[in-house]
Amino acid sequence: MKQDVILVLDCGATNVRAIAVDRQGKIVARASTPNASDIASENSTWHQWSLDAILQRFADCCHRLSSELSTRQIRGITVTTFGVDGALVDENGELLYPVISWKCPRTAAVMANISRLMTPQQLQDISGVGAFSFNTLYKLVWLKENHPQLLERAHAWLFISSLLNHRLTGEYTTDITMAGTSQLLDIHQREFSPDILQAAGIPRRLFPRLVEAGEHIGTLQSTTATLLGLPTGIPVISAGHDTQFALFGAGAQPDEPVLSSGTWEILMVRSAQVNTPLLSQYSGSTCELDSHAGLYNPGMQWLASGVLEWVRKLLWTADTPWQTLIDEANAIPAGADGVKMQCDLLTGANAGWQGVTLNSTRGHLYRAALEGLTHRLQKNLQTLETIGHFQATELLLVGGGSRNALWNQIKANVLGIPIKVLDDAETTVAGAAMFAWSGIGEFTSPEQARAQVHYQYRYFYPQTEPELTGVE
Repeated sequence: MKQDVILVLDCGATNVRAIAVDRQGKIVARASTPNASDIASENSTWHQWSLDAILQRFADCCHRLSSELSTRQIRGITVTTFGVDGALVDENGELLYPVISWKCPRTAAVMANISRLMTPQQLQDISGVGAFSFNTLYKLVWLKENHPQLLERAHAWLFISSLLNHRLTGEYTTDITMAGTSQLLDIHQREFSPDILQAAGIPRRLFPRLVEAGEHIGTLQSTTATLLGLPTGIPVISAGHDTQFALFGAGAQPDEPVLSSGTWEILMVRSAQVNTPLLSQYSGSTCELDSHAGLYNPGMQWLASGVLEWVRKLLWTADTPWQTLIDEANAIPAGADGVKMQCDLLTGANAGWQGVTLNSTRGHLYRAALEGLTHRLQKNLQTLETIGHFQATELLLVGGGSRNALWNQIKANVLGIPIKVLDDAETTVAGAAMFAWSGIGEFTSPEQARAQVHYQYRYFYPQTEPELTGVE
Protein backbone atom coordinates (compact mmCIF):
# COMPACT_ATOMS: atom_id res chain seq x y z
CA MET A 1 0.00 0.00 0.00
CA LYS A 2 1.31 3.43 -0.94
CA GLN A 3 2.12 5.88 1.85
CA ASP A 4 -0.23 8.87 1.98
CA VAL A 5 1.40 12.32 1.82
CA ILE A 6 0.57 15.99 1.44
CA LEU A 7 2.67 17.82 -1.15
CA VAL A 8 3.59 21.31 0.02
CA LEU A 9 4.72 23.78 -2.64
CA ASP A 10 6.73 26.37 -0.72
CA CYS A 11 7.76 29.51 -2.59
CA GLY A 12 10.37 31.41 -0.59
CA ALA A 13 12.31 34.51 -1.52
CA THR A 14 15.55 32.53 -1.87
CA ASN A 15 14.35 28.98 -2.60
CA VAL A 16 11.41 27.18 -4.20
CA ARG A 17 10.69 23.77 -2.71
CA ALA A 18 8.41 20.78 -3.15
CA ILE A 19 8.12 18.76 0.06
CA ALA A 20 6.07 15.64 0.83
CA VAL A 21 4.80 15.34 4.42
CA ASP A 22 3.23 12.28 6.03
CA ARG A 23 0.39 12.10 8.57
CA GLN A 24 2.81 12.46 11.49
CA GLY A 25 4.24 15.69 10.11
CA LYS A 26 7.47 14.03 8.95
CA ILE A 27 9.13 15.01 5.70
CA VAL A 28 9.51 11.94 3.49
CA ALA A 29 10.76 13.62 0.30
CA ARG A 30 11.99 17.06 -0.63
CA ALA A 31 13.59 18.99 -3.46
CA SER A 32 14.73 22.59 -3.60
CA THR A 33 15.98 25.01 -6.22
CA PRO A 34 17.12 28.66 -5.91
CA ASN A 35 14.59 31.42 -6.41
CA ALA A 36 15.35 35.00 -7.36
CA SER A 37 13.54 38.10 -8.52
CA ASP A 38 14.24 39.70 -11.89
CA ILE A 39 15.26 43.23 -12.80
CA ALA A 40 12.41 45.13 -14.41
CA SER A 41 12.96 46.28 -17.99
CA GLU A 42 11.52 49.72 -17.14
CA ASN A 43 14.06 50.52 -14.44
CA SER A 44 17.25 48.73 -13.44
CA THR A 45 16.58 49.34 -9.72
CA TRP A 46 13.14 47.73 -9.78
CA HIS A 47 12.50 44.10 -8.85
CA GLN A 48 9.76 41.74 -10.01
CA TRP A 49 8.90 38.05 -9.90
CA SER A 50 8.33 35.83 -12.91
CA LEU A 51 5.33 33.60 -12.21
CA ASP A 52 6.26 31.30 -15.09
CA ALA A 53 9.79 30.93 -13.71
CA ILE A 54 8.43 30.08 -10.25
CA LEU A 55 6.11 27.46 -11.74
CA GLN A 56 8.98 25.98 -13.70
CA ARG A 57 11.07 25.82 -10.54
CA PHE A 58 8.26 23.93 -8.83
CA ALA A 59 8.11 21.63 -11.85
CA ASP A 60 11.85 21.00 -11.64
CA CYS A 61 11.48 20.09 -7.96
CA CYS A 62 8.53 17.78 -8.58
CA HIS A 63 10.31 15.98 -11.41
CA ARG A 64 13.35 15.44 -9.21
CA LEU A 65 10.99 13.79 -6.70
CA SER A 66 9.20 11.68 -9.31
CA SER A 67 10.69 8.35 -8.26
CA GLU A 68 10.00 9.00 -4.57
CA LEU A 69 6.49 10.30 -5.21
CA SER A 70 5.65 7.31 -7.41
CA THR A 71 5.67 5.09 -4.33
CA ARG A 72 3.32 7.43 -2.43
CA GLN A 73 -0.26 8.60 -2.70
CA ILE A 74 -0.51 12.39 -2.87
CA ARG A 75 -3.71 13.12 -0.95
CA GLY A 76 -3.53 16.88 -1.34
CA ILE A 77 -1.47 19.86 -2.48
CA THR A 78 -1.09 23.16 -0.65
CA VAL A 79 0.86 26.35 -1.41
CA THR A 80 2.66 28.63 1.04
CA THR A 81 4.74 31.69 0.26
CA PHE A 82 5.80 35.18 1.39
CA GLY A 83 3.12 37.82 1.82
CA VAL A 84 2.01 41.07 0.16
CA ASP A 85 3.14 40.39 -3.44
CA GLY A 86 0.67 39.65 -6.21
CA ALA A 87 -0.59 40.79 -9.59
CA LEU A 88 -3.57 41.99 -11.60
CA VAL A 89 -4.92 39.31 -13.94
CA ASP A 90 -7.48 39.16 -16.75
CA GLU A 91 -10.46 36.81 -16.97
CA ASN A 92 -8.14 34.01 -18.13
CA GLY A 93 -5.80 34.47 -15.19
CA GLU A 94 -3.06 35.96 -17.36
CA LEU A 95 -0.94 38.64 -15.73
CA LEU A 96 -1.62 42.19 -16.87
CA TYR A 97 1.57 43.43 -15.22
CA PRO A 98 4.50 41.59 -13.60
CA VAL A 99 4.47 40.68 -9.91
CA ILE A 100 6.16 43.60 -8.13
CA SER A 101 8.62 42.21 -5.58
CA TRP A 102 8.70 43.26 -1.94
CA LYS A 103 12.32 44.27 -2.66
CA CYS A 104 11.28 46.86 -5.24
CA PRO A 105 11.78 50.49 -4.16
CA ARG A 106 9.17 51.95 -6.51
CA THR A 107 6.45 51.98 -3.82
CA ALA A 108 8.48 53.89 -1.21
CA ALA A 109 7.21 57.23 -2.52
CA VAL A 110 3.62 55.97 -2.34
CA MET A 111 4.06 55.11 1.33
CA ALA A 112 5.68 58.49 2.02
CA ASN A 113 2.66 60.27 0.56
CA ILE A 114 -0.12 57.94 1.74
CA SER A 115 -1.41 60.53 4.23
CA ARG A 116 -3.16 62.30 1.35
CA LEU A 117 -5.47 59.27 1.23
CA MET A 118 -5.50 58.11 4.86
CA THR A 119 -3.08 58.56 7.74
CA PRO A 120 -0.73 55.68 8.62
CA GLN A 121 -2.36 55.48 12.05
CA GLN A 122 -5.84 55.16 10.53
CA LEU A 123 -4.57 52.44 8.20
CA GLN A 124 -3.03 50.46 11.04
CA ASP A 125 -6.01 50.94 13.33
CA ILE A 126 -8.17 49.22 10.69
CA SER A 127 -5.79 46.74 9.07
CA GLY A 128 -3.33 46.02 11.87
CA VAL A 129 -0.51 46.15 9.31
CA GLY A 130 2.28 48.63 9.88
CA ALA A 131 3.79 51.07 7.41
CA PHE A 132 6.11 48.99 5.22
CA SER A 133 6.87 50.21 1.72
CA PHE A 134 6.21 46.80 0.18
CA ASN A 135 2.59 46.60 1.40
CA THR A 136 0.03 45.46 -1.16
CA LEU A 137 -1.91 48.71 -0.70
CA TYR A 138 1.04 50.73 -1.99
CA LYS A 139 1.51 48.43 -4.98
CA LEU A 140 -2.12 48.87 -6.00
CA VAL A 141 -1.97 52.64 -5.53
CA TRP A 142 1.21 52.72 -7.65
CA LEU A 143 -0.51 50.72 -10.38
CA LYS A 144 -3.58 52.96 -10.21
CA GLU A 145 -1.44 56.08 -10.57
CA ASN A 146 0.91 54.74 -13.24
CA HIS A 147 -1.23 52.22 -15.16
CA PRO A 148 -4.87 53.14 -14.43
CA GLN A 149 -6.11 51.29 -17.49
CA LEU A 150 -4.90 48.00 -16.01
CA LEU A 151 -7.15 48.32 -12.94
CA GLU A 152 -10.08 48.98 -15.24
CA ARG A 153 -9.29 45.93 -17.38
CA ALA A 154 -8.39 43.63 -14.49
CA HIS A 155 -10.62 40.71 -13.58
CA ALA A 156 -8.89 40.22 -10.21
CA TRP A 157 -5.92 40.87 -7.98
CA LEU A 158 -4.31 37.60 -6.92
CA PHE A 159 -1.62 37.24 -4.26
CA ILE A 160 1.24 34.90 -5.21
CA SER A 161 -0.30 31.91 -3.43
CA SER A 162 -3.57 32.52 -5.24
CA LEU A 163 -1.78 32.98 -8.57
CA LEU A 164 -0.26 29.54 -8.06
CA ASN A 165 -3.55 28.08 -6.85
CA HIS A 166 -5.24 29.45 -9.96
CA ARG A 167 -2.65 27.75 -12.16
CA LEU A 168 -3.23 24.54 -10.24
CA THR A 169 -7.03 24.60 -10.22
CA GLY A 170 -8.39 27.36 -12.45
CA GLU A 171 -10.18 28.82 -9.39
CA TYR A 172 -10.01 32.46 -8.32
CA THR A 173 -9.55 32.73 -4.55
CA THR A 174 -7.86 34.86 -1.90
CA ASP A 175 -6.03 33.11 0.93
CA ILE A 176 -7.12 35.02 4.01
CA THR A 177 -3.69 34.86 5.66
CA MET A 178 -2.28 36.58 2.55
CA ALA A 179 -5.02 39.22 2.65
CA GLY A 180 -4.05 39.78 6.28
CA THR A 181 -0.63 41.04 5.14
CA SER A 182 -2.00 43.54 2.61
CA GLN A 183 -2.95 46.62 4.68
CA LEU A 184 -6.29 46.40 2.85
CA LEU A 185 -8.23 44.21 5.28
CA ASP A 186 -10.35 45.22 8.25
CA ILE A 187 -8.56 42.79 10.52
CA HIS A 188 -11.34 42.77 13.10
CA GLN A 189 -14.05 42.05 10.52
CA ARG A 190 -11.89 39.64 8.43
CA GLU A 191 -13.02 41.40 5.26
CA PHE A 192 -11.54 43.98 2.90
CA SER A 193 -12.06 47.41 4.43
CA PRO A 194 -14.58 49.61 2.58
CA ASP A 195 -12.91 52.70 4.10
CA ILE A 196 -9.42 51.81 2.91
CA LEU A 197 -10.61 50.71 -0.54
CA GLN A 198 -12.65 53.88 -1.00
CA ALA A 199 -9.78 56.12 0.10
CA ALA A 200 -7.38 54.37 -2.29
CA GLY A 201 -9.87 54.12 -5.15
CA ILE A 202 -9.53 50.34 -5.33
CA PRO A 203 -12.72 48.41 -6.23
CA ARG A 204 -13.72 45.47 -4.00
CA ARG A 205 -14.53 43.42 -7.10
CA LEU A 206 -10.80 42.86 -7.67
CA PHE A 207 -10.55 40.47 -4.73
CA PRO A 208 -12.01 36.97 -5.21
CA ARG A 209 -13.67 35.01 -2.42
CA LEU A 210 -11.72 34.73 0.80
CA VAL A 211 -10.80 31.19 1.79
CA GLU A 212 -9.69 30.05 5.23
CA ALA A 213 -6.59 27.93 5.78
CA GLY A 214 -7.55 24.31 5.27
CA GLU A 215 -10.41 25.11 2.91
CA HIS A 216 -10.78 23.11 -0.32
CA ILE A 217 -10.02 25.29 -3.39
CA GLY A 218 -10.34 22.82 -6.27
CA THR A 219 -8.46 19.98 -7.93
CA LEU A 220 -5.26 19.82 -9.95
CA GLN A 221 -6.01 20.47 -13.61
CA SER A 222 -4.43 18.67 -16.53
CA THR A 223 -2.17 21.41 -17.95
CA THR A 224 -0.36 22.12 -14.67
CA ALA A 225 -0.45 18.42 -13.70
CA THR A 226 1.49 17.67 -16.87
CA LEU A 227 3.98 20.45 -16.13
CA LEU A 228 4.55 19.14 -12.59
CA GLY A 229 4.50 15.49 -13.59
CA LEU A 230 1.65 14.74 -11.18
CA PRO A 231 -1.72 13.00 -11.57
CA THR A 232 -4.75 15.17 -12.26
CA GLY A 233 -7.55 15.51 -9.75
CA ILE A 234 -5.48 15.92 -6.57
CA PRO A 235 -7.33 18.18 -4.08
CA VAL A 236 -5.75 21.60 -3.62
CA ILE A 237 -6.14 23.02 -0.11
CA SER A 238 -5.71 26.65 0.93
CA ALA A 239 -2.70 27.69 3.02
CA GLY A 240 -1.14 31.10 2.35
CA HIS A 241 1.37 33.29 4.18
CA ASP A 242 4.37 31.28 5.37
CA THR A 243 4.79 33.05 8.72
CA GLN A 244 1.42 31.96 10.05
CA PHE A 245 2.07 28.32 9.23
CA ALA A 246 5.54 28.50 10.74
CA LEU A 247 3.96 29.62 14.01
CA PHE A 248 1.45 26.79 13.99
CA GLY A 249 3.88 24.17 12.73
CA ALA A 250 6.36 25.03 15.49
CA GLY A 251 3.80 24.12 18.12
CA ALA A 252 3.41 27.69 19.35
CA GLN A 253 0.81 28.14 22.05
CA PRO A 254 -1.11 31.38 22.76
CA ASP A 255 1.03 34.14 24.31
CA GLU A 256 4.28 32.29 23.51
CA PRO A 257 6.61 34.62 21.55
CA VAL A 258 7.96 33.11 18.37
CA LEU A 259 10.72 34.47 16.15
CA SER A 260 10.55 33.36 12.53
CA SER A 261 14.09 33.99 11.36
CA GLY A 262 14.66 34.16 7.63
CA THR A 263 15.26 36.88 5.05
CA TRP A 264 13.03 38.82 7.44
CA GLU A 265 12.82 38.25 11.15
CA ILE A 266 9.21 38.34 12.28
CA LEU A 267 8.54 38.29 16.01
CA MET A 268 4.94 37.37 16.78
CA VAL A 269 2.56 35.89 19.31
CA ARG A 270 -0.76 34.10 18.80
CA SER A 271 -3.34 36.23 20.56
CA ALA A 272 -7.13 36.16 20.97
CA GLN A 273 -7.27 39.96 20.85
CA VAL A 274 -5.25 42.90 19.68
CA ASN A 275 -5.43 46.63 20.32
CA THR A 276 -4.51 47.99 16.90
CA PRO A 277 -4.49 51.67 17.99
CA LEU A 278 -1.79 50.71 20.53
CA LEU A 279 0.19 48.96 17.79
CA SER A 280 0.44 52.11 15.72
CA GLN A 281 2.44 53.82 18.49
CA TYR A 282 5.42 51.56 17.77
CA SER A 283 7.52 51.73 14.63
CA GLY A 284 7.93 48.35 12.96
CA SER A 285 4.82 46.89 14.57
CA THR A 286 2.24 44.95 12.63
CA CYS A 287 -0.63 42.54 13.13
CA GLU A 288 -1.68 39.76 10.78
CA LEU A 289 -4.38 37.12 10.87
CA ASP A 290 -3.42 33.82 12.46
CA SER A 291 -3.82 30.61 10.48
CA HIS A 292 -6.63 29.73 12.89
CA ALA A 293 -9.82 31.81 12.52
CA GLY A 294 -10.41 33.97 15.58
CA LEU A 295 -6.75 34.53 16.48
CA TYR A 296 -4.40 37.40 15.64
CA ASN A 297 -0.64 37.62 15.26
CA PRO A 298 0.60 40.99 16.57
CA GLY A 299 4.28 41.41 16.05
CA MET A 300 7.32 43.24 14.81
CA GLN A 301 9.33 42.62 11.65
CA TRP A 302 12.65 43.72 10.22
CA LEU A 303 15.15 42.69 7.54
CA ALA A 304 17.52 40.10 9.06
CA SER A 305 19.13 37.32 7.03
CA GLY A 306 18.70 39.64 4.06
CA VAL A 307 21.30 41.84 5.78
CA LEU A 308 23.57 38.85 6.35
CA GLU A 309 23.22 37.82 2.69
CA TRP A 310 24.37 41.31 1.73
CA VAL A 311 27.36 41.09 4.09
CA ARG A 312 28.34 37.71 2.61
CA LYS A 313 28.20 39.01 -0.96
CA LEU A 314 30.08 42.16 0.00
CA LEU A 315 32.93 40.59 1.98
CA TRP A 316 33.05 36.99 0.77
CA THR A 317 31.21 35.58 -2.24
CA ALA A 318 27.54 34.71 -2.62
CA ASP A 319 28.31 30.99 -2.57
CA THR A 320 30.70 31.01 0.41
CA PRO A 321 29.47 28.44 2.95
CA TRP A 322 27.80 30.10 5.93
CA GLN A 323 29.99 28.07 8.27
CA THR A 324 33.03 29.96 6.96
CA LEU A 325 31.48 33.26 8.07
CA ILE A 326 30.39 31.76 11.41
CA ASP A 327 33.85 30.37 12.13
CA GLU A 328 35.51 33.72 11.44
CA ALA A 329 32.99 35.57 13.62
CA ASN A 330 33.28 32.99 16.39
CA ALA A 331 36.98 33.82 16.68
CA ILE A 332 36.03 37.41 17.54
CA PRO A 333 35.10 38.24 21.17
CA ALA A 334 31.66 39.44 22.15
CA GLY A 335 31.32 43.13 21.34
CA ALA A 336 33.43 42.66 18.18
CA ASP A 337 36.25 44.77 19.66
CA GLY A 338 34.05 47.86 19.51
CA VAL A 339 32.79 47.38 15.95
CA LYS A 340 29.03 47.98 15.80
CA MET A 341 26.51 47.80 12.98
CA GLN A 342 23.25 49.63 12.44
CA CYS A 343 21.40 47.11 10.28
CA ASP A 344 18.47 49.08 8.83
CA LEU A 345 19.61 48.84 5.22
CA LEU A 346 16.12 49.45 3.83
CA THR A 347 15.97 53.09 4.91
CA GLY A 348 19.71 53.69 4.91
CA ALA A 349 19.34 55.96 7.95
CA ASN A 350 22.77 55.82 9.60
CA ALA A 351 23.05 52.21 8.43
CA GLY A 352 26.42 50.50 8.36
CA TRP A 353 29.40 49.86 10.61
CA GLN A 354 30.96 52.08 13.26
CA GLY A 355 34.14 51.65 15.27
CA VAL A 356 36.07 50.05 12.40
CA THR A 357 39.88 50.25 12.71
CA LEU A 358 42.85 48.97 10.73
CA ASN A 359 42.74 45.89 12.96
CA SER A 360 39.15 45.07 12.04
CA THR A 361 38.58 41.98 9.91
CA ARG A 362 35.59 40.79 7.97
CA GLY A 363 34.93 38.47 10.91
CA HIS A 364 34.48 41.59 13.07
CA LEU A 365 32.04 43.01 10.51
CA TYR A 366 29.98 39.82 10.32
CA ARG A 367 29.89 39.43 14.11
CA ALA A 368 28.84 43.07 14.43
CA ALA A 369 25.97 42.35 12.01
CA LEU A 370 24.85 39.38 14.13
CA GLU A 371 25.02 41.47 17.31
CA GLY A 372 23.32 44.48 15.71
CA LEU A 373 20.41 42.35 14.55
CA THR A 374 20.18 40.79 18.00
CA HIS A 375 19.99 44.15 19.76
CA ARG A 376 17.17 45.05 17.40
CA LEU A 377 15.43 41.81 18.42
CA GLN A 378 15.89 42.75 22.09
CA LYS A 379 14.22 46.12 21.58
CA ASN A 380 11.38 44.62 19.57
CA LEU A 381 10.72 41.86 22.11
CA GLN A 382 10.39 44.49 24.83
CA THR A 383 7.92 46.36 22.63
CA LEU A 384 5.88 43.22 21.94
CA GLU A 385 5.74 42.43 25.66
CA THR A 386 4.23 45.88 26.21
CA ILE A 387 1.70 45.42 23.41
CA GLY A 388 0.79 41.86 24.40
CA HIS A 389 0.92 42.28 28.20
CA PHE A 390 3.17 39.26 28.77
CA GLN A 391 6.67 38.54 30.04
CA ALA A 392 8.79 36.28 27.88
CA THR A 393 10.47 33.44 29.77
CA GLU A 394 11.88 31.84 26.62
CA LEU A 395 11.81 32.49 22.88
CA LEU A 396 10.78 29.87 20.34
CA LEU A 397 12.94 30.22 17.24
CA VAL A 398 12.03 28.84 13.80
CA GLY A 399 13.20 29.37 10.24
CA GLY A 400 16.46 29.24 8.36
CA GLY A 401 18.22 31.65 10.72
CA SER A 402 17.80 29.15 13.55
CA ARG A 403 20.50 26.98 11.97
CA ASN A 404 23.15 29.57 12.87
CA ALA A 405 24.32 28.31 16.29
CA LEU A 406 26.53 31.33 16.95
CA TRP A 407 23.66 33.72 16.28
CA ASN A 408 21.37 31.66 18.55
CA GLN A 409 23.90 31.87 21.37
CA ILE A 410 24.29 35.62 20.90
CA LYS A 411 20.50 35.95 21.14
CA ALA A 412 20.39 33.96 24.38
CA ASN A 413 23.21 36.04 25.89
CA VAL A 414 21.72 39.40 24.89
CA LEU A 415 18.09 38.57 25.80
CA GLY A 416 19.03 36.75 28.99
CA ILE A 417 16.45 33.99 28.40
CA PRO A 418 16.66 30.52 26.80
CA ILE A 419 16.32 30.26 23.04
CA LYS A 420 14.27 27.18 22.07
CA VAL A 421 14.98 25.83 18.59
CA LEU A 422 13.28 22.98 16.78
CA ASP A 423 15.92 20.58 15.47
CA ASP A 424 15.78 20.11 11.69
CA ALA A 425 12.36 21.71 11.70
CA GLU A 426 10.46 22.69 8.57
CA THR A 427 7.79 24.47 10.54
CA THR A 428 6.17 26.38 7.68
CA VAL A 429 5.85 23.24 5.61
CA ALA A 430 4.68 21.16 8.58
CA GLY A 431 2.07 23.74 9.56
CA ALA A 432 0.70 24.03 6.04
CA ALA A 433 0.56 20.23 5.77
CA MET A 434 -1.40 19.99 9.03
CA PHE A 435 -4.08 22.29 7.65
CA ALA A 436 -4.13 20.32 4.40
CA TRP A 437 -4.53 16.99 6.25
CA SER A 438 -7.46 18.51 8.08
CA GLY A 439 -8.81 19.99 4.86
CA ILE A 440 -9.07 16.60 3.18
CA GLY A 441 -10.81 15.16 6.23
CA GLU A 442 -7.98 13.01 7.57
CA PHE A 443 -8.19 14.85 10.91
CA THR A 444 -11.03 16.77 12.51
CA SER A 445 -8.85 19.86 12.93
CA PRO A 446 -5.30 21.10 12.31
CA GLU A 447 -4.77 20.86 16.08
CA GLN A 448 -5.56 17.14 15.96
CA ALA A 449 -3.06 16.77 13.14
CA ARG A 450 -0.46 18.67 15.17
CA ALA A 451 -1.06 16.38 18.16
CA GLN A 452 0.55 13.55 16.15
CA VAL A 453 3.89 15.39 16.14
CA HIS A 454 6.55 14.78 18.79
CA TYR A 455 8.43 18.05 19.18
CA GLN A 456 12.10 17.98 20.12
CA TYR A 457 13.85 21.23 20.90
CA ARG A 458 17.45 22.31 21.25
CA TYR A 459 18.10 24.97 23.91
CA PHE A 460 20.61 27.79 23.93
CA TYR A 461 21.00 29.13 27.46
CA PRO A 462 22.61 32.48 28.35
CA GLN A 463 26.37 32.11 28.77
CA THR A 464 26.29 28.33 28.20
CA GLU A 465 27.32 26.03 25.40
CA PRO A 466 24.72 25.55 22.64
CA GLU A 467 24.79 21.76 22.53
CA LEU A 468 22.23 21.24 25.32
CA THR A 469 19.04 19.53 24.18
CA GLY A 470 15.58 19.08 25.54
CA VAL A 471 12.34 17.37 24.66
CA GLU A 472 8.77 18.58 25.12
